[in-house]
Amino acid sequence: MSDITRRSFLTRTGTGIALAGLGATILQSTSARAEDKEGGGEKKFGFAFVGLGGFATKQLMPNIAASKHCRMAALVSGHPDKAKKLAEQYGINEKSIYNYDNYDSIKDNPDVDVIYIVLPNSMHKDFTIRGFKAGKHIMCEKPMAVSSKECQEMIDAGKAAGKKLQIGYRMQYEVHQLEAIRILRAKELGELKQITTDMGFRLMDQSAWRLHKDLSGGGSLMDIGIYGLNASRYLTGEEPTEVAATIFQPKNDPRFATVEEGCNWLLKFPSGVLCSNTTSYSYAGQTKWRAICTEGYIDCDPAISYQGVKARVSHHGKDQPMDIPELNQFATEMDVFADCIMNNKEPRSSGEEGLKDVRIMEAIYEAANTGKTIKLT
Repeated sequence: MSDITRRSFLTRTGTGIALAGLGATILQSTSARAEDKEGGGEKKFGFAFVGLGGFATKQLMPNIAASKHCRMAALVSGHPDKAKKLAEQYGINEKSIYNYDNYDSIKDNPDVDVIYIVLPNSMHKDFTIRGFKAGKHIMCEKPMAVSSKECQEMIDAGKAAGKKLQIGYRMQYEVHQLEAIRILRAKELGELKQITTDMGFRLMDQSAWRLHKDLSGGGSLMDIGIYGLNASRYLTGEEPTEVAATIFQPKNDPRFATVEEGCNWLLKFPSGVLCSNTTSYSYAGQTKWRAICTEGYIDCDPAISYQGVKARVSHHGKDQPMDIPELNQFATEMDVFADCIMNNKEPRSSGEEGLKDVRIMEAIYEAANTGKTIKLT
């Protein structure tokens, strides 16, 4: 196996070769971003953020400034005081502040090109479809929706409007994940045989919307387990054919009156790869996966952090860290979407990608509730 070093990684990606056939070279476009001079005349797409919770205000909004092709243009919130304060902070015109009732009038704002939906899961479908009807492109956080039926309705609405839809799978554009995919596709560690994922944390806040099924659609599986599910799919490059599962929902804990605390599931892929997964709202923070091959393995831990992702390659018993310079995950995924809009390309993390995960999660719940292995088509 070639050394996984910073120099060799930059050499491979700097030539413009797409990592693992994933499309445009993310490192190349992002490196160009750093070289652009301010005021260079680049097209910047105006983003409206719908929902001003912690993820939007602490991650998305501060990091859009690092984007090459995107900028803040509007806010949509049910809290006018909070929206006004943020608008002042980011230099957004008060006329570009909307609430959930007058949201549809955003169609008259030419400054808004893209709407980013950052709301509880059960609200994704409604605000996505309304956004498409307003003539805007849509980014939507994962899980895409609370059912495959809702996902399909969102996809259909985007096609009817002639607009793009990208789901917020930021890890699909994260450099350690991309290098892991390249190594696995190239079989530098032999044949991939097994994947394990563990994604969870202790959720103590009983008022969190995640604990209410009418808002979340499910518990730890829908919230953080989806990272492990999606990783198993992009690491194998395959779709699972079978799933078996079990869930735990304690009867004496009011936090889990309507959603599961934990879920374990097993996926089988066409090549014979098996994937064992855990997720929980009650164990110490875990965000890791391991891809085990015939001649070694790749560990990623932490695997989904906003920054500080770490990965290690082991080949014939010799361990070596992936020494790769990090990119701003949020700016990167927004720039990738902007590139898709500018060049009329389908996003890698499209609505169809979001639909696939939701269908599999529905099968996981079915397998857990029936005690049967579910065949996937």
